[in-house]
Amino acid sequence: MGNRVVSQAIPKVDYKALVTGKAVYTDDLAAKDSLIVKVLRSPHAHALIQDINLTRAELVPDIECILTYKDCPDKRFTMAGQTYPEPSPYDRLILDQRVRFVGDAVAIVAGRTKEAVNKALKLIKVKYEVLEPVLDFHKAKDNPILVHPEENWKSLCPVGADNRRNLCAHDVCEEGNIEEVLAECEYVIDQVYHTKANQQAMMETFRTYTYLDTYGRLNVLSSTQVPFHVRRILANALDIPKSKIRVIKPRIGGGFGAKQTVVSEIYPALVTWKTGKPAKMIFTREESMIASSPRHEMEVHVRLGADKDGIIQGIDVYTLSNTGAFGEHGPTTVGLSGHKSIPLYGQTKAFRFAYDVVYTNVMSAGAYRGYGATQGLFAVESAVNELAEKLNMDPVVLREKNMVREGQRMPAYYGETANSCALDRCLEKAKEMMKWDEKFPSRDMGNGKIRGVGVAMAMQGSGISGVDTASVGIKVNDDGFYSLLIGASDMGTGCDTILSQMAAECLDCGMDEIIVHGVDTDSSPYDTGSYASSTTYVTGMAVVRTCEALKDKICEKGAQYLECDVEDVDFDGQQVVNIKTGASISRAEIGNRVMCNNEDALYASEAYSSPVSPPPFMVGMAEVEIDRETGELELIDYVAVVDCGTVINPSLARVQTEGGIAQGIGMAMYEDIVYNAKGKNYSNSFMQYKIPSRLDVGNIRVEFESSYEPTGPFGAKSIGEIVINTPSPAIASAVSHAVGVKVRELPITSEKVYWGMRKEM
Repeated sequence: MGNRVVSQAIPKVDYKALVTGKAVYTDDLAAKDSLIVKVLRSPHAHALIQDINLTRAELVPDIECILTYKDCPDKRFTMAGQTYPEPSPYDRLILDQRVRFVGDAVAIVAGRTKEAVNKALKLIKVKYEVLEPVLDFHKAKDNPILVHPEENWKSLCPVGADNRRNLCAHDVCEEGNIEEVLAECEYVIDQVYHTKANQQAMMETFRTYTYLDTYGRLNVLSSTQVPFHVRRILANALDIPKSKIRVIKPRIGGGFGAKQTVVSEIYPALVTWKTGKPAKMIFTREESMIASSPRHEMEVHVRLGADKDGIIQGIDVYTLSNTGAFGEHGPTTVGLSGHKSIPLYGQTKAFRFAYDVVYTNVMSAGAYRGYGATQGLFAVESAVNELAEKLNMDPVVLREKNMVREGQRMPAYYGETANSCALDRCLEKAKEMMKWDEKFPSRDMGNGKIRGVGVAMAMQGSGISGVDTASVGIKVNDDGFYSLLIGASDMGTGCDTILSQMAAECLDCGMDEIIVHGVDTDSSPYDTGSYASSTTYVTGMAVVRTCEALKDKICEKGAQYLECDVEDVDFDGQQVVNIKTGASISRAEIGNRVMCNNEDALYASEAYSSPVSPPPFMVGMAEVEIDRETGELELIDYVAVVDCGTVINPSLARVQTEGGIAQGIGMAMYEDIVYNAKGKNYSNSFMQYKIPSRLDVGNIRVEFESSYEPTGPFGAKSIGEIVINTPSPAIASAVSHAVGVKVRELPITSEKVYWGMRKEM
């Protein structure tokens, strides 16, 4: 190809709008006369509403309507943005007589001013029958107190769900006899690791604007990662046909998985459907932290055995996951805790992976970058690091002996083969960057402080195999420029740019000759959405297929105009040439001529779904400094080397990696959701819930070791999620090497290090 675009550090197609503040977000598009929508939230973790008195609240001037559970369809649905039939149980109503966590929706208030709505919220009088909640997720399974006792609860997929046991999902998978293998091992690690819930903390909170169009259809503009799923979920919840709903995604101010769940959309949609008036709902930061969709809290029990030479023979993982009050993403996130951690080790004779996902009376969990793999990798990689200490072996050497390598079958990863795997080169490169051999295990700095280094590996996936589907449309316009129609949601990841790069590469044209369109369910081709690291890999392949189909059509039309056989022409991106005579016609001329006396649309659309999900791989290394007197913990240096196949855009891949690592450092060292004894979330602002600033994450250095994925576009795999997975185990290991303290519950704080050191003394 004459015009190399792929693998170039091309700026984002929307960079000018972003840096000048001209990007258009949901609230920028909302009508000025939109009703303001807010929700009255439950003060109790578990209660039945006995009575709601609206008399005084309805008298407030400028109040349009107040809706309760009596005004909502009695039809259960899930808010999880997943492909139908959703693995997540149908366990929600828009408003329910039973409230299941502190912050659960009790009533919807819509009014013409924010002041009126806030006043009305205070005047609603609710009488509750307060029930005992289930707050300890260790005690949830088979607890006599049921979070979901309702008869119309249902599960569409066989995920092991049973509302009568407070089970959202359950499964066991294994290969070989794990008990026999572990019994024969010289060394066994048997530990439990605990990761808390984490907030995505995206800059733009949840928000939605709704209105009825000329045809009486419900139009929904929302900051969402899953427009097509939103359409289906709203149709289910409102009990109206999907044809009555249109969903438009404007610019998104970050999502990180939070917006894969329908958090805000349902409330203004109901108001607009009931009143016929435009409405908008904008979550406050507090609402985004007490009634959203954070990472699943998980406790992971790892048993891991090795022979005398350090060859890992067997891995046994049991994950207990806390889905909270509702099942969103509970059945799907948990699988990654084992399936994306156990396969990293390619010498095992046996494995077992079992899990329970349980309902409790806290805020329901959802999707967050890493999607369960993050929790499982903290546990398994920490166990491997503890094994290295037990063996008195360098953890890098232990991994070199055991890591999965290219061409190996991965039994715990659905039997897939690692057709592209540069994990060995990633480890070698990271070791060199960190100067591991000089720094391992620790160095006394001579000033009362000591530095330690730690390492971790990770893998993720590229879309959901056999499920995710992406469609792309490309048309030739007059003057020959292209319109690229996609259904994938750019939430700051740069997918509009990356997909445009792929199209430009395939079509041998410049980036400025391709116009990319955002998502509108009425006009965009179907795409499952931007989640599960699917866009580059799945939607990218749809782009490649569509471009090939369009080039064939351009050749056919060019041959027609040149009055020759299509076998005699070639398309070089700019013109169709008769290779026998040298006669040619430009793309621009073809684009103009088809506007007149033409019966062939220069448009192509192709879809793609992959039977496999090739994993990207990564190695992360951390260096920490600890004050021996105070336990003060500081991250000094972090190096990461990523194998994401062919790097499509090095600049975007780098910032994705740096951002993911920063989030991973936050999870490892700072972020902590704390509930009181009655289920109230104290971590309801950035004063209580600490996320790291740029000054807190130290020095982050990123490099790439490319492999070539034969099933991916231009050899590419995903990168969006894997980059968050290594900080927690790497930092935990660095702390252990520095001062001998093993922190198995996140976050790893200075306090935990201090008390751990006192205990060791």
